[in-house]
Amino acid sequence: MTTIRLGISTCPNDTFAFHALMNKLVDWRGLEFQIELLDIQQLNERLFAGDFDVAKASFHAGLSLADRMWVLPSGSALGFGVGPLLLSCQAGDEPCDASQLTLCPGEHTTASLLFSLFYPLSTRVKQVVFSEIMPKLQRLEANFGVCIHEGRFTWQQQGLFLVEDLGTRWERETQSPLPLGGILAAKSLGGDVLTRVQQTIRDSLLFALGDPGATLPTQRHYAQEFDDEVLMQHVNLYVNDWTLSLGPVGSSALQQLSQRAKAVGLISADAPNIEVAFFL
Repeated sequence: MTTIRLGISTCPNDTFAFHALMNKLVDWRGLEFQIELLDIQQLNERLFAGDFDVAKASFHAGLSLADRMWVLPSGSALGFGVGPLLLSCQAGDEPCDASQLTLCPGEHTTASLLFSLFYPLSTRVKQVVFSEIMPKLQRLEANFGVCIHEGRFTWQQQGLFLVEDLGTRWERETQSPLPLGGILAAKSLGGDVLTRVQQTIRDSLLFALGDPGATLPTQRHYAQEFDDEVLMQHVNLYVNDWTLSLGPVGSSALQQLSQRAKAVGLISADAPNIEVAFFL
C-alpha cells in the first residue's frame, strides 16, 4: 500500500473539499493517507522541506516548486472576487513609503506576492500568522495588513478600513481570475499514484458539493470563525468550477502569475514554468 503524506489547510474551503477524504467517505483507491492540517504558510514551509507528497499550497510557493511538483487539476482556489484585502487601522491611509509597516500572512503566500507586485515601495513588511493580522491592526501595531480567509467577511466588524481589494486589481490588470492556491503533488510519485490521488480528491469534492451540510462539523472544528453562515460564505466564494478542474483558464492564470513574478524578480527568470497535470 502506498502511503501519501497529505497536507491540508485549515480554511473552510479546504476542510469542505477534503471532508469526505479525511473521514474515508470516498474510496482511497489502495492509498493510505497520512493527513496533517496546518496554516497555509506552514504548509508552504513544510513543502519546501520535503515533508509532504501532496499538499495545499499558495501558488506563490508553487512557482518556486515547479521543478519537482505538479499542480493537480482539482482542489484549487481560483476565481473572481476572491482576492486578499489590504486593510488599514485608520481611514484614508495608503501605503506610500518604506517607513510604514505592513503585515502579510507568510513569505510564500500569494497574498504577499500580490502586495509586492502592487506596492513595490512598501518594503517594510512583517510576516505573521494570518489570524494575528486584524488583532494587531486593532492594537495599532502596524499601519496595514493583508487579510485573507474568514477575515474577508469580518473586517468591518473589527473597525478596520479597506485600502484596496488586491484581487480586484489583479482582475482589472490581467482580465484573469486570481490563482490563490492549489494542490501540489510530487512528480516523483509517478503517473499511476498521481492519478489515484487526483481521482480521490475529485471524489471528495463531489461528495461535498452533493451534501454541503455534511461538511460543517469538519469546517467548524478547524475554523477561526465558528458561525455557519460565515463558513458557507467562505466556501461559496472559494469553491467553484475551477476547484473541480482548473482547465485552460486556470492554467493561463498561473502562467500570468509566473510571468509577473519573474518580471519583478520575485522568482528567478529562468525558473521552470508551473504546470497543471492535465494528463491524469
